[in-house]
Parts: sequence; structure tokens; C-alpha cells
Amino acid sequence: MMLLGGVALDKQIQETYFQYLDDIKDWCKEILFTNDAARTWWRSETERLLDTVQELQYKDIIFSDDIAIIEHKVEEITNQLQLNVQERRRSDQVPIGGHKLPSLPYSYNALEPYISREIMELHHTKHHKSYVDGLNKAELKMKEAREKNDFELIKHWEREAAFHGSGHYLHTMFWDNMSPRGGGQPSGPLMRKITEDFGSFEKFKKHFTEAADKVEGVGWAILVWAPRPKRLEILQTEKQQLFTQWDTIPLLGLDVWEHAYYLQYKADRKDYIDNWWNVVNWKDVERRYQEASKIRW
Repeated sequence: MMLLGGVALDKQIQETYFQYLDDIKDWCKEILFTNDAARTWWRSETERLLDTVQELQYKDIIFSDDIAIIEHKVEEITNQLQLNVQERRRSDQVPIGGHKLPSLPYSYNALEPYISREIMELHHTKHHKSYVDGLNKAELKMKEAREKNDFELIKHWEREAAFHGSGHYLHTMFWDNMSPRGGGQPSGPLMRKITEDFGSFEKFKKHFTEAADKVEGVGWAILVWAPRPKRLEILQTEKQQLFTQWDTIPLLGLDVWEHAYYLQYKADRKDYIDNWWNVVNWKDVERRYQEASKIRW
């Protein structure tokens, strides 16, 4: 240990500070590389932060106040990136076959040591990207089927859209569900609702952990808001889709189980469907749409 102006300077702490600056420099460069360049505030602030970090790296000694300033700026930029991602998702309507891989609101190594950079990069750029590509292909194939009036493979493409669409939507939520400054417990209304619906946070955490551990095959454990009973619930899903898509609010449904039509139409499901259009309550569908379109996640 050495003294500078009466301030103790520990060699190990200095090494930690310099390593932190290396990590932040990589983080800044990754943000500037992976996010599209049209954004102004966060881009200029990231460039300014990068300059500051590089200037500090030329110094012989780093003080805790220097690190505190860097940490504060990193938090500001991270918050802005998250708001930017959320705003883009609220305002951008996705055309058929136009889904894109979203940028992460943090660097690939930001969740270490809990989740490694290698896992995050592979998970995001390979696995999530494959869901985006698969969903786009399925949507375009179904559009082609409508244009050509050829629905021979519609069952296949509906399943492809369900699988890849669920993968895309769930992963998009998954990235935002994590943060380098996460952990601990929730607070406010969410904490109160968890306590109300599960008995305590500890009971909720145990339930969610066991549900995740016991998913058969591959899939997810998910905390959901169930609008009808107005409760938080924990769900498991295998293969992530069950031939539907998560993160959707139903607007119009048709029951095609045999109990819905067999006594009248026997095995003629097609005739049942054709006639069903005569009884669709479009006023109800419109009301549902008006309410659903106000939702902002």
C-alpha cells in the first residue's frame, strides 16, 4: 500500500479499477457497434463516456470518485437504452415478415459472472436470430398462401409461426427481464400482489424455481398476469409455444372442438365454420381491439 496526499492506494484496488475501465470501454464500443447510429442522446453520451474512460486509462492512479462518475454515467446510458428499446416497440408496427432481432440493453458480458458473455452472445445472435428468421419466413409463406389461395401447407406454416413467434416474443421479454444491477426483491404494488397471491416472496420464489426445474423437455416457466381472475400466476410451457403465441391478447375466437358443432354438423367442420361467420359479434371484437390497443407493456 502506498500513500498519495494522505490517501491510501491499494494495489489490488487499482488493478480492479483498471479492469473495470477495460470492461466499460468494451461495453461502449459494443453499444456503438451494435445499435443503429441514428439515435442522438445515448450515442453522444456513450462516445463521451468512452473518451473519459480512455483518458483515465492513461493515468497512473485511479480514484474512487473517478469510478463513481463512470458508474453514474453507465447507469444513465443503460436507462436511456432501455427506454429507447421500449419506445421503439411501442411505436413501430411490424410489417408481415418484417420482424428484427432487437438490440440488447446491455453488453454481452454485463451479466457475468452469473451468465457468461459466450452464452449471451450465442443465445442472442444465433438462437434468437433463428426465431426471428423462422417467424418471418412463416408469415411470408402464409401471405403467399392467401395470395395464391393455396392452403395445402397452412397447418405447417401456422405451427412454424407459433414456434418461432413464441421464441421471438419470449426472448424479447427475457432480455429486458434481466439487468446487470438486478437481484434482490421487487417493491411497491408488485411485491404486495406477489405476497397476496403466493403468500410471501419466498413462497413465490420457491414455486417459480420448482416450476422451472420441472418443465418437461424444453420450455419456460413464466409469471403471468391473468386478466380474468386478476391474479398473478406461474405457468409452464413445453417447446415454448403449444401451437399458440405468448404475449398476445385474444380478440376473436372460434371453438372447433367436436363438442362445439358435432350434434348439428356431424363431421362437416367446414360447413360449421362457414356458417359461424354469420354470428360473429364484430361490435364485441371492436371493443376488445380498442381496449387491447391501449396496452403498453
